[in-house]
Amino acid sequence: MKVLIIQTAFTGDVILATPLIEKIHQFYPEASIDFLLKKGNEGLFEQHPLLNKVLIFNKKEGKIRQLFGLIKQIRAEKYDYVINLHRFFSSGLLVAFSGATHKIGFDKNPFSSSYTHKITHIINETGNFVHEIDRNLALIHHITDTKTVKPKLYPSAQDFEKVKMAEEYVTVAPASVWFTKQFPVHQWIKLINHLPANLAVKLLGGPTDVVLCEEIKSKTTHGNVTVMAGHLNFLESAALMQQANMNFANDSAPLHIASATNAPIAAIFCSTVPAFGFTPVSDESYLIETTENLSCRPCGLHGKKSCPLGHFNCADIEVTEILKTVGLG
Repeated sequence: MKVLIIQTAFTGDVILATPLIEKIHQFYPEASIDFLLKKGNEGLFEQHPLLNKVLIFNKKEGKIRQLFGLIKQIRAEKYDYVINLHRFFSSGLLVAFSGATHKIGFDKNPFSSSYTHKITHIINETGNFVHEIDRNLALIHHITDTKTVKPKLYPSAQDFEKVKMAEEYVTVAPASVWFTKQFPVHQWIKLINHLPANLAVKLLGGPTDVVLCEEIKSKTTHGNVTVMAGHLNFLESAALMQQANMNFANDSAPLHIASATNAPIAAIFCSTVPAFGFTPVSDESYLIETTENLSCRPCGLHGKKSCPLGHFNCADIEVTEILKTVGLG
């Protein structure tokens, strides 16, 4: 049995697709499982014990040429199952021309008419809560079962050794692709300033987040803050988070990295809401959001480049209450 899972969206989306790897391996331990993702996310699956191969879609260099190359590569593999979690044109095209016996995905994809099995994809702002993990797993209910599975990443012993610390610490991942998903800089500074002095602070992020982290470090009065953004890969960051006393993150990828290592996590939701289904699933998880009833929230599923109304009141959350919630206040 040969299986290809496709998720070419953001880093967090890829992590939330990992339960399918776990579930398929659980039911079909001899299955050969491949995963297709966009370039930049392949580090999530370094030495992954359950994956045979990782295929990479480089969307920034000759997208059309890349698509046709991938179609050729996928057809040559002769997959039994191609399971597409991505809901947009490019991935649907790959599925439609995959040559797979079973083509599975969500009905929102433009090529869903070519699927042999499809399900409805629904995201609610209110009402019945469905986690993104369970929306994804619903694609394979008919070949597995309906039980949920947590996401999982596999940091190596070397990853843990690189981030081994002699001190107790928390991590803060202050950045987000979307401005209105990001707890403001002055709020992060205030939160760090109120942390116990005996806890070191490690600022996490990618190379593009270094400037933000350096700004936060330069303005905080906490005596032990280290910028680790840009110095750690995905799995090293996961290892660091797993061993932290607490991790603080926006509604963004670090939240899901914490979930995938069962690390303690305080997830701060600004313009987006937990009802969308992207909440942490670690055993120790905290949902942080404004207590004010804002008619403008949520302003969108993915966040925006700026607050549409100019006030950004959804980020007006008292940091001392956050720390009390997680037992650090």
